[in-house]
Amino acid sequence: MNHVISEKLAVLPDQPGCYLMKDRHGTIIYVGKSKVLKNRVRSYFTGAHDGKTQRLVSEITDFEYIVTTSEIEALILEMNLIKKHDPKYNVLLKDDKTYPYLKITAEEHPRLLVTRKLKKDKGKYFGPYPNVVSARETKKLLDRLYPLRKCNKMPERVCLYYHMHQCLGPCEFPVSREQNREIVQQISSFLSGGHGEIKKDLQNKMYEASEKMDFERAKELRDQVSHIESVMEQQKMTMNDQVNRDVFGYAYDKGWMCVQVFFVRQGKLIERDVSIFPFFDDPEETFLSSIASFYLHQNHLYPKQVLVPLGTDTNVLEGAIDTDVNVPMRGRKKELVELAEKNAEIALEEKFALIERDEERTVKAVDTLGEVLNIEAPLRIEAFDNSNIQGTDPVSAMVTFIDGKPSKKDYRKFKVKDVKGPDDYETMREVIRRRYKRVLREEKPLPDLILIDGGRGQMSAAQDILENELGLDIPMAGLAKNDKHKTSELLYGDPPGPVDLDRHSQAFYLVQRIQDEVHRFAISFHRQLRGKGALQSELDDVPGVGEKRRKLLLKHFKSIPAIQEADINEIVKLGIPEPVARTVQIKLNEKKEEPAEY
Repeated sequence: MNHVISEKLAVLPDQPGCYLMKDRHGTIIYVGKSKVLKNRVRSYFTGAHDGKTQRLVSEITDFEYIVTTSEIEALILEMNLIKKHDPKYNVLLKDDKTYPYLKITAEEHPRLLVTRKLKKDKGKYFGPYPNVVSARETKKLLDRLYPLRKCNKMPERVCLYYHMHQCLGPCEFPVSREQNREIVQQISSFLSGGHGEIKKDLQNKMYEASEKMDFERAKELRDQVSHIESVMEQQKMTMNDQVNRDVFGYAYDKGWMCVQVFFVRQGKLIERDVSIFPFFDDPEETFLSSIASFYLHQNHLYPKQVLVPLGTDTNVLEGAIDTDVNVPMRGRKKELVELAEKNAEIALEEKFALIERDEERTVKAVDTLGEVLNIEAPLRIEAFDNSNIQGTDPVSAMVTFIDGKPSKKDYRKFKVKDVKGPDDYETMREVIRRRYKRVLREEKPLPDLILIDGGRGQMSAAQDILENELGLDIPMAGLAKNDKHKTSELLYGDPPGPVDLDRHSQAFYLVQRIQDEVHRFAISFHRQLRGKGALQSELDDVPGVGEKRRKLLLKHFKSIPAIQEADINEIVKLGIPEPVARTVQIKLNEKKEEPAEY
């Protein structure tokens, strides 16, 4: 588990929602939902799993999540996200067979169907619904209330549905378009939210049946009411009007603001954008500016409508982005804005939690280190390490940590000039001298603490240069390693001795990170120099051949002997002037005849 994931797991919310797992390329490879995000997402990274889950977890390098207000919303959102991103590890919800829709066909005598496929056939679709049983029961209820035809093919005479008053019998009796249109309108109204009156009427009938001691009928009516409540439970992830909207919500605290944008396309919430940034002006004004910037500078397409929270100056915003801006005051649109605000609040809380955890590892660790060493908190730490192979290509490197974090613009590399052979002490003396002479000359900031990757000998050499040559009084500590090349102890004092630093403290982990970083930086620099040496060739001494022509020749001919044997014209074809091409062959063949050194 990498650092990003472990930090995010620690601050997951205890709420329902969807989570999106990403690989190292940032590609979404799995989308899931959960009633409790904290428990579900953490479960991927703890305990044993089957082979498929292990493969999934091994590819996850980051994740994000969207909070919802219910598990049903999470379910619908999961479907929309899977259809949007088509993650490779999802096997469900990839097509329209997963969840049912209610459909009124566009036939001359329409029918009400439960379908799992969306087609561009002029039919009216309502859904999707997470509960197929409830969807079917609702269809049964609507069949009883509204007598559309039930048969797939027209029979020759009326069937039982006609005698049950659930069909007008168009197979045998004339049914006008106006009659069908009126029934379709009533069903559409019911499925679009006008079911409240019918539900109330059923409840009244249920009470009447109960008073008449007709409990069987009362139970049937009660079940119908329950089915209506189950299916018509409105969730905010899907809108029935198919309008493209962007829904904005924001939260701010402690000088930070989070703006969340929900993208609703064809009535479905399919994606979101999250921005967290520090702000210095009025929150409402900053929010307006962020929306204007979102469209004007980030090249986002304008939707038909933008929904914003109460208190937003819609007149100013409409003038800036030239689209309809609305502040919903009730209903599902208002709930969707509130959900965007809720997600913004949670994202901001997560940001603060991560900042707090980061401060534990950085600023607070620096404070603890200062207390242990009995010095001022070392806000600026410079660490040194040497690298060579039996004295060849000796180099040294310095890394800088400010407030407990690496400041890479302040890293420095040193080619050792005056030391011959593998002498770490003299190398340290030269590097410390060069570094702090220049700092004094250029009046750059001095560190609060110097860390030397090495033992008492390297510390003594560095201290001698600082105090006796440069007259500097800077606290210095040594980083000793064990036989596994891991930080074992921190040396400090006069004479230097081990510091009583808890090995499980954030201060010790900070020292360990600094030592690992300076060692990595020194090794990388040394390898870089060795690599350059390896790339040197006999072409470097040929007049007229610079780095570009040298690479061109080696890429084409692969080796020096191949260039020696090449025809002049073949070299010229690469774009190298003929005089230079002749010089190349003359110089290379001269070296070919020189005796080898022993």
